[in-house]
Amino acid sequence: MQSNQPKRTPLYEKHCIAHAKLVDFAGWEMPIQYPAGIVQEHLATRRSAGLFDVSHMGRFRISGNQAGAFLDYALTNYAGGLGLGMSHYTILAQEDGGAVDDAWLYRFESDNFILVVNASNKDKDWTHLESLKTRYTSVILEDLSESLAMMALQGPQSEAILQGLLTDGVLPEPKRNATSLAALAGYKVLIGRTGYTGETVCFEIMIQADKGGALWDILLAKGVAPIGLGARDTLRLEASLPLYGHEMGQDSEGKTMPILACSTARFAVADSEKKNYVGKAAIQRQLAALERYKKGDFSDTSVLPKRVVCLRILDKGIARQGSPVFYQGRLVGVVTSGTSVPYWKYDEAQKLTEQYDQRSVAMAYVDCQLTAGAEVQIEVRGKMLGAKIVKRNLKPGAAGMMAVFE
Repeated sequence: MQSNQPKRTPLYEKHCIAHAKLVDFAGWEMPIQYPAGIVQEHLATRRSAGLFDVSHMGRFRISGNQAGAFLDYALTNYAGGLGLGMSHYTILAQEDGGAVDDAWLYRFESDNFILVVNASNKDKDWTHLESLKTRYTSVILEDLSESLAMMALQGPQSEAILQGLLTDGVLPEPKRNATSLAALAGYKVLIGRTGYTGETVCFEIMIQADKGGALWDILLAKGVAPIGLGARDTLRLEASLPLYGHEMGQDSEGKTMPILACSTARFAVADSEKKNYVGKAAIQRQLAALERYKKGDFSDTSVLPKRVVCLRILDKGIARQGSPVFYQGRLVGVVTSGTSVPYWKYDEAQKLTEQYDQRSVAMAYVDCQLTAGAEVQIEVRGKMLGAKIVKRNLKPGAAGMMAVFE
C-alpha cells in the first residue's frame, strides 16, 4: 500500500534543525521559510547569497548511443548539439503544442545527459519519456532523483564562496549555462551556472545524496542564508520566470496553453535545427503566428490567442492568481502569478544602500494584442488596481540585480 506521507529530501533533517516551517509541496515535506522570514530570505539572496534545497525535483540520466537522437525527438531544442560542459532550458512538448513540462538539460559528461524536471510532474514526465523511448532501443533512462541531492546557491557572492571551497576541478566557465565536474570541500559534485531566481551569479549543485547534508552545513558556515520555497517563488516572479501550472500547462479554463504563449519558452525552441520532434507542427504554427504579430498582423489569432505578460502593479494592493484583467473595460485575461516582493534601494549614484521597500508584481495570461506599455486594470476583491504591462521588473546592476521602475 502506498503511503500518503509526504516524501523527504536528504536535507530534511537540516531544515528541522534550522527551525524551518515545513509544508507539503508536490508530495514533499519542504521548507516554505526559515525563522528570518520570506522577505529577509529574498533580500539576502539579492545582496549576498542564498541556499535552496531543490532535491525534490526529478533527475533523470539519459545514456546510450541514441541518447542525443532520442532527446532531439523528445525535447523542443537541439539536445544532440549541446556541447560538453553546457546546459540549456528545454520543454517536453505535447503534439498539440502544449507543454508536458519545462525542464533543464545538462551535459556534464560526453556519454550521458541529465534532465531536471519539476517535482510535481516527475512521474508524468517519466511515463512520457518511457513511451517515446520505444523507438530508440539503445537508450537507457535512469531515475537518479533519490541517489542525488540537489541544491542551488544563488546571489552575487555565490562564486567567491564556491571558489573558496574548491578542492578539485574548476568552477564552470563564467558564462550562463556552463557546467563542470569538481570537488567542493572534498565532495565530488556536478555544478551548473543555472538557477530560478534571475540572478546572474547562480549555481546549482548535484551531489551524492548521503553527502548533501555535509555540504549544506559547510555552505551555511560560510554565512550563506538558507532559503525556503516562499522566497524562491518571490524571486522567480520578480524575475518574470514561468512556473508550470501557472504560466505553462493549462489555463484557468482548463485549456492547453500554447508553449510559445510564454516568451521564455522561445529560448527552449530550436525548430530550424531539428528534423523532427514531438509537437513540431503545432509549434511551427505558433512561430508563424509570432512572426505575424511582430509585423502588427493580428488578423488570425486562433493559434496564439493569448500571451503571458509581465505586470507592474501601479496602485496599492496585491494581484493574486485568478484575478481578472481588464483593458479599457473589456475582460482580456487573468493573473497567473502575483505577489509583493521586497527590493533593495539604490542611491542616486546607483550604489546599494541598507534600505529596502516592497512593491507588487504579477504575470498574466492576456489577449495577444496587448504589449509592453499598455495599462490594464486588475480586479482584486471587488476593487480595481491599475497595472502596466512591462518588459521586465528586474535588471542587472553594479552591485547585483536591481528593481526596474521605468
